[in-house]
This record gives sequence, structure tokens and C-alpha cells, in this order.
Amino acid sequence: MTRTDGYLLDNRRAEAAERFDAFATLFDPTTFRHLEALGIGPGWRCWEVGAGGTSVASWIAKKVGPTGRVLATDIDTTHLARAARPPIEVRVHDVGVQEPPGEGFDLVHARLVLVHVPDRERALRSMIKALRPGGRLLIEDADPALQPLLCPDEHGPAQQLANRLRNAFRTLLADRGADLAYGRRLPRLLREAGLHRVEADAYFPVASPACATLESATIRHLRPELLAAGLATDEEIDRHLANVASGQMDLATAPMISAWGRKG
Repeated sequence: MTRTDGYLLDNRRAEAAERFDAFATLFDPTTFRHLEALGIGPGWRCWEVGAGGTSVASWIAKKVGPTGRVLATDIDTTHLARAARPPIEVRVHDVGVQEPPGEGFDLVHARLVLVHVPDRERALRSMIKALRPGGRLLIEDADPALQPLLCPDEHGPAQQLANRLRNAFRTLLADRGADLAYGRRLPRLLREAGLHRVEADAYFPVASPACATLESATIRHLRPELLAAGLATDEEIDRHLANVASGQMDLATAPMISAWGRKG
């Protein structure tokens, strides 16, 4: 994930790998469906921005084959290093600060990245600049403000606690500069940036074991920050983690909005 020094969910923490695996389970099918629809195929030159884990870059590599290229970038490539073999190149890069790491790409993709980048406008310009004429851009980002609840069916104390801690998580994100309503703006932003044939849709898991995995890893990751900010107590966090582990709650995520278009 691309971040500034204030990025809340550091890739180097032990829980990051669990989060990447949960994201892959929840969102890879949607991402791969969109990439297929955009026509990805042998020989394509692709830039995977803020790759984090390896699942998307590895899938793209199979599609582009030995004649293609996959540049997977992140400011922390700890979890990407094992994927660094042809046609995948792994490179440290901050899309919100640095110039694009090349031009002429057939495809640029970023998932759950820009919502966390302070200079989102610059990052989007950078990705579009990197495309060849006719190249495809696919941006997928969350919109926590559109659906703010961890438990949409708030029918008991466990669900109420879960939603209160989800609100605390959103508070921490906003304090670090995250745009919690970014996803809904993507279609307009892509059109205003000059892309053609812009479309968008959204995916919203309501109950999945991967949602529980993601929530547990996220709360364990954020425990020090939640305590330091006075947003939760140790007892509340332990109780919530036990509730999540019980498997008796229907946990959701924020909608992931996918928007895509072509460079003229």
C-alpha cells in the first residue's frame, strides 16, 4: 500500500500478511473480472500500483505471459519480494510523491490505494501519464462513508460494540488524511481527467469468513493506536476479538468501487 509517514496500516506489521490474504479472498474475483473485461492479454505492459501483496501481480503476470511486463510498486515491498521474477519487476515507489516509473503502459491498476494517499490528485495524474494512448486505467477504492457499519444488522450488544470500534477505525483513518468518501467520486474524477468510456460498479460483501479474518487482523494491528487515542479499552478490544472469533456475527466491509476508462 502506498502511504506517507503517517500511514495507519504499516505493511511491516505482522498482521499485514493476514490483511493481504483477506483482501485477496474478498476482492480478487471482482478485480480479475474487470481486468478480463478490459482485454488484458499476452504482451501487455502493466503497472500494479501499491501492490501490497502478490495475488494481483501474479495473476496479471500469467495473463501477459513471457512477452509482457508487470511492474509492481509499493513504498514497502516486504511482501512483494517473493514475486520478483520475470515478467514481474518489483520496485520501491511512492505514487503520491514520485514521477511515474515509466510510460507506455497498456494497463495501470490500483486497489485500495488512493483513499490513503494525501496527494490523490497527483497520484491519479501520474497513473494516467504512464498510460499509452488507448491504455486502460482501473482504480478500485473503498468508500467507508457510504456504508460505515461493520455489522449492518445491529441487533445486539456484540454488533453495537463492533460498529463503535469500526467508527473508531474510521476516526483514525480520517486523522491520518484518508478520504472516506473517495470511492464514489472515482467515475467523475476519471472523466474530468480526460479518460473515455468511463464506467464503474461496486462490490459489497455482507457476510464472509474473510471479513472476520480482515477485522481480527485490523483490530490487532490498530490496538496501540485505539488505546492511545482513547477510542477503546483493552477489555473492549478483547471482547470484540472474541466475538469475531465466535463466527456468530455477520461482518461487512465498506463497498469497493471499481472505476475504469481509456486514455485518449
